[in-house]
Amino acid sequence: MVKKTPAEPDLKRASPVPPYFSFAPHPNRGAVLAEVHARPFHPVVTPLRIQRFAFMTDFTAAARDRAALTDFCQARGFKGPVEGVKHCIIKMADGLLRWEQHSEFTTYTFEVDGVDRFPFERPAAVLAHVMRELPQPGPHLVSADLHLVNKAPEEGMHRVFDPASLATSRLDGGLALAATDFKVSSDGFVRMLVVNKGMSAEAAGALTQRLLEIETYRTLALLGLPEAQALAPAVKQVEDSLTEVAAAMTTSEGLETNHRLLNQLMRVAAQLEADTTRSGYRFSATRAYEGIVNQRLESLREEPVEGYPTFAAFLARRMGPALRTCQMMEERQSRLADKVARTANLLRTRVYVDLEEQNRDVMKAMNERTRLQLRMQQTVEGLSVAAVSYYVLGLLGYLFKALKDGGVVKIDPNVLTGIAVVPVVLAVAWAVRRIRKAHSEHE
Repeated sequence: MVKKTPAEPDLKRASPVPPYFSFAPHPNRGAVLAEVHARPFHPVVTPLRIQRFAFMTDFTAAARDRAALTDFCQARGFKGPVEGVKHCIIKMADGLLRWEQHSEFTTYTFEVDGVDRFPFERPAAVLAHVMRELPQPGPHLVSADLHLVNKAPEEGMHRVFDPASLATSRLDGGLALAATDFKVSSDGFVRMLVVNKGMSAEAAGALTQRLLEIETYRTLALLGLPEAQALAPAVKQVEDSLTEVAAAMTTSEGLETNHRLLNQLMRVAAQLEADTTRSGYRFSATRAYEGIVNQRLESLREEPVEGYPTFAAFLARRMGPALRTCQMMEERQSRLADKVARTANLLRTRVYVDLEEQNRDVMKAMNERTRLQLRMQQTVEGLSVAAVSYYVLGLLGYLFKALKDGGVVKIDPNVLTGIAVVPVVLAVAWAVRRIRKAHSEHE
């Protein structure tokens, strides 16, 4: 009797979550886990034409674009993008449309059905009919036309591309041959030709997506170059102004002059900070896009074709100077900011020293005024003793006269008044001193 083995469970099927798992999820858990699978490689069948469009879109433009695409799909009975999802695939009658929203741009990618007798036979502008039916999401940046074929053109790549800019590589272990000149053709598209020599549909989809991403991100990376070129005159002006202030500091004297130089330097610092803030995002984005391009190039695993540069070599030679210009401008701004800060610290120190000297002179003048006031007070104090004593003696004189007229005393009142002068003066002086001392202790 043969013992039956129990059937093995199907591990591919998702097991139901036991009811005793009631963890409270992080509010961003779903978005974080879904991001890994946000833009998977899409299998493609050879031959195929793929067109990629990229538009710069901010938050408002992206919302308008999503609404326009939703209306377009609903009017034709297609399922549009789900709310909150930044990518979707729309199967149309004559091909497939992939829509993706990124942080600052939106892409439309068309996989066009039909076969061309030779590479790029059908006009690219005619194939992208959907873009004529949708409002433009934002400023247009990228138009790429990739043709995936089974065999290379008999007349060679020179018939399709400019020989002076032609880059060719063997990819995927020799299973594919890719060529492009990265130039905009007469129809407004950058053309790429990929010859499939045995790739699967999945591998072909991954390769074509990487090539389109290289074209997209290398264009985005180069957006920093116009910004760097536009900033060059302003940065030169800041450098000249800083040199002027530093030279004036060597001969400047006095609080007013140094304060004027400090105000001039603050205006220079404000201009530099405004330029740095405005260009900071663009230069940071350029570095990020450059990293993505390099990552995609590494994943191609290129093998050189004799007589032609690889994609990586071509872009390193053509993009490298532009990207270094952006890097140089960013570093130049950073170094200028440090120099302005050091110069401002020196000027503030000089102004502080000038203020201390001014305060010292003020305190010296105040001490002199206090000394004069003390002398004046002592003089007034002496005069006040004499005046009070005079009035007291006058009152005593009236008293002595009254006493004589009343027969109380027989001495002449003038004699008595004269005798009382010294005691009265001493008593008044003692009283004034006590009053002054009491006020001093109270203060």
